[in-house]
Amino acid sequence: MSLGKSVADIRKDYLQGSLVENEVSTDPINQFEAWFEAAVNSKVNEPNAMSLATVKNGRPSLRIVLLKGFDKDGFVFFTNYESKKSREMEENPHVALTFFWPELERQIRIEGKVEKISEKDSDKYYQSRGRLSRLGAWASPQSSKISNREFLEKRVEEVTQKFEGQEVFPKPEFWGGFAVKPDYFEFWQGRQSRLHDRIIYEWVDGNWQISRLAP
Repeated sequence: MSLGKSVADIRKDYLQGSLVENEVSTDPINQFEAWFEAAVNSKVNEPNAMSLATVKNGRPSLRIVLLKGFDKDGFVFFTNYESKKSREMEENPHVALTFFWPELERQIRIEGKVEKISEKDSDKYYQSRGRLSRLGAWASPQSSKISNREFLEKRVEEVTQKFEGQEVFPKPEFWGGFAVKPDYFEFWQGRQSRLHDRIIYEWVDGNWQISRLAP
C-alpha cells in the first residue's frame, strides 16, 4: 500500500489534559455527564453526535446518530424502526457508541445492549420536534432505495397535504426511540507522544470496575 506523504505526515501532539484513576467518578454515567457538559460549554460542534456500530452476520456497519438523552437507564436516540440499523439491532442488540470531541482531545467509547423505549416516551419526543422534521419522519422510507430526489419531495408534499391544518398529528408507528444500556465505557484523553490516558469501566457482578489500559 502506498501512503501519500501528505496523509502520513499529518500529526498532532495532544497537550490539553490528563486522566487519572483517582480523579474520575466511580459511576461512568456521572463521568460522561461531566465530560459532556464540558463539551457543550466549550462549544464543541454537535457534541451529541455519536457513531453507532451494529453487526449483522459478522459484518459491521457504522453511522452517525444524535444522542437525545441519557441517564442510568441508557443512551437514547431516535430513528425509523424499518431502517437498516433498526433491522440489524433487532437481529443483534449488541451495539457500540463513540463520541469524539477533538477540540478537547477526548473520546468516549460505550458498549452495551439496545432496546426500544416506550411508545409514550417516543411520542413525547416526536411531538417536541419541528413540524418539518415530523413530516419528514412520515415521508422517508429510510434505508430503502428510491428512484430519485423527486420521489422523496413528492412524499413530503403528500404528507403535508394529509396533515394540513393540524399542528399536532400522530407519530408514525414505524418511528421511535432506542436506548443503549451500557456495560462498558472507555474514556480517552489524548496525551503527548501518543501515550494517551485510557480509563475503562466494566459492569461486573452488579458493580462498575475501573481499570487503566495501555495506549
